[in-house]
Amino acid sequence: MTADSTAPLTRLAVARQAWPIILANAAVPALGLVDTAVIGHFGTATGLGGLALGALLFNFVYWSFGFLRMGTTGFVAQALGAGDEVEVRAALGRAVLMAVALGAALVALQWPIVTVYLALMDGSAAVEDATAGYFQTRIWGAPAALTLFACSGLLIGLGRSRELLFVQLLLNGLNAGLDIWFAGYLGMGVRGIGLGTAIAEWSTCAVALVVVGRVLRARHDGREPFLSWGRIADGARIRQSLAANGDILIRTLCLLFAFAWFANAGARFGDVTLAANHILLQLVSFSAFFLDGFAFVAEARVGAAWGARSRSRFRRAVRLTSELAVGTALVLALLIFLSGEAAISVLTTLPGVREAAFTYLPWAALYVLVSVAAFQLDGVFIGTTRTREMRNAGVISLAVFLLAAWALAGPWGNHGLWVAFIIYVIARAGALWPYFRRMEAELAA
Repeated sequence: MTADSTAPLTRLAVARQAWPIILANAAVPALGLVDTAVIGHFGTATGLGGLALGALLFNFVYWSFGFLRMGTTGFVAQALGAGDEVEVRAALGRAVLMAVALGAALVALQWPIVTVYLALMDGSAAVEDATAGYFQTRIWGAPAALTLFACSGLLIGLGRSRELLFVQLLLNGLNAGLDIWFAGYLGMGVRGIGLGTAIAEWSTCAVALVVVGRVLRARHDGREPFLSWGRIADGARIRQSLAANGDILIRTLCLLFAFAWFANAGARFGDVTLAANHILLQLVSFSAFFLDGFAFVAEARVGAAWGARSRSRFRRAVRLTSELAVGTALVLALLIFLSGEAAISVLTTLPGVREAAFTYLPWAALYVLVSVAAFQLDGVFIGTTRTREMRNAGVISLAVFLLAAWALAGPWGNHGLWVAFIIYVIARAGALWPYFRRMEAELAA
């Protein structure tokens, strides 16, 4: 039986809801690993370079449209808590229509997008040609990929994390098989990778819509139309959705800029330091799979409590998800601190990079430990769709990070840069905390 976001909340229920999300999150980078392995075995160095640049572009574009997942989760969870099943379906309908429109726009604008991107990069002519080939085949999957964001948002908002895991594993499995077929056996190289991924996205999207349709039909009591086009096209709700999505976009761009700034600042200290920071960020990213799992549960549970206007459910959802998240962050930080050198040794055999990564390893462990507050508060604010506050906190914390990096990286080098990065993740939570207190007081009123 799958947990529903309105069911009574216990620590066991949080854990059961979180583990499929953790596995689904961990499966996401496997897409890139499979693509890299296929080209690494069947392609060329030029193909690998083109794949790297192309994947970076898609990561940026799709991260930017992450509001389709986050916004849908919040609106669905709140409608569920309010007992408004019509709005649950309407929230998905609006998100899917927006996803299809944005995906179609990406397809239509593919030439200027890739042209501008390659003009900003420093790849060779052969690598740029491979990048363009990969982009121009994979981009046709954009409407499906963005629709999958909306479907994932609904499943998380309803607490259907096992269905989410099924969809993600299906996407990965199809992508791996098709990439091997097109790029390997048919010899299409990096274009085959893009084509295989696009077909996998469309196929998985079709299955996901069937899964979502069954979930929603099982909840439909037949007293009203399954899809209320009047509700989907409601002007006030559309404006609310657009405003929330715009706020989340700005917050996401601030987050991307901060990580890009961190990487670029590390490059100023030399190639070895840049590589060491990259290795350590892989450990941070691995930890994020786990912390995101509890944050996603918080989105659903807190959103449902907010929709029901229940202060007791709200506080219990925040407390229980945060307890497990903090415990997990502590374990992860200890693992990184005590076993991080072994993990680094697996990720690189370069002696200089290893030694540098060993030196800065404690900072990465500390970052993971203190980052849990930012993850959890993000989940709370996504679930309640208080996106304006998220936007403001994103801008404030980015400014704090840039000031801290300017002040600390000069005298203390990469140690100072890591301290600034830790200050940044603390500032993300600190900027949201006053808003959280006001929101809790508002619910009590």
